[in-house]
Amino acid sequence: MSEQKSQTSAAPQRFKQIPPEKLTPEQRTLADGVRSGPRSAIKNSSAATPGPLGGPFNVWLRSPDIGNVIQSLGAAIRFRSSIPSKLNELAIIVTARQWTAQYEWHAHRRLAVEAGLDPAIADDIAQGRRPARMSEDEALVYDVSRELHETHGLSDATYQRAFDRFGEKGVVDLIAVNGYYVLVSMTLNVDRTPLPAGVPLPLPELKSA
Repeated sequence: MSEQKSQTSAAPQRFKQIPPEKLTPEQRTLADGVRSGPRSAIKNSSAATPGPLGGPFNVWLRSPDIGNVIQSLGAAIRFRSSIPSKLNELAIIVTARQWTAQYEWHAHRRLAVEAGLDPAIADDIAQGRRPARMSEDEALVYDVSRELHETHGLSDATYQRAFDRFGEKGVVDLIAVNGYYVLVSMTLNVDRTPLPAGVPLPLPELKSA
């Protein structure tokens, strides 16, 4: 993996959180869409926490029409994908590692483990290593995700493996989850979205190969 500089550090957050009473009608539509959707069932998520909207949604409030489309897309990618949750979360943390998106990693490593991913797999990815022990499906999703990020496409061999296992819909859903979380990672890194108080940065910087 290429070296990525973390943007979540002691530097101040760029997009300050907006108190609920200060939201415009358009911003409130976005906030209500996030809080009324499936994310609200996830403990400690931004959608389930009272007060100002956090995470990438706080940033997207600045462009609420586009932000509402983005959050709706994200809900479909996370909760209505043909890819099982554990594998979907694996693709998300591969993307978070690729972008050294500390906030994204902090949130989704836990979700990946809760969905059944071996913590050792996440630990290897955090260190920039190919996990030593993966199931066939995990290895496939890892390979598809890494190849998308590093070559900006898929080889015929990797595409065929993904098609044979997941079909055309599954290939599209894998592309979508990786692409969507690139957008999320960009958003969080530009914002310098802080981790919860007292939580150390989970991802080390990786040296260039």
